[in-house]
Amino acid sequence: MPVLIDDALLQAAHLDEQAFKREIAVALFAQDRLTLAQASRFAGIPYMDFQAILADREICVHYDVREFLEDIENLKRLGQL
Repeated sequence: MPVLIDDALLQAAHLDEQAFKREIAVALFAQDRLTLAQASRFAGIPYMDFQAILADREICVHYDVREFLEDIENLKRLGQL
């Protein structure tokens, strides 16, 4: 589902579209609404880069069995496992 973000909102937040998506992803991850993999995909940045953003903001990475299994499935799908 595409989401349109008004340019005035981006300008008021002093963010471009990519940075806005990253902020949403960080907030949803911090609220435990998205997994690490989901949040990094939503932000459109590599998994490890997203983890670095979380570390810079001192947001604890919660990683459970469900996320581990999801990561394994994603790696299989990408042919990396």
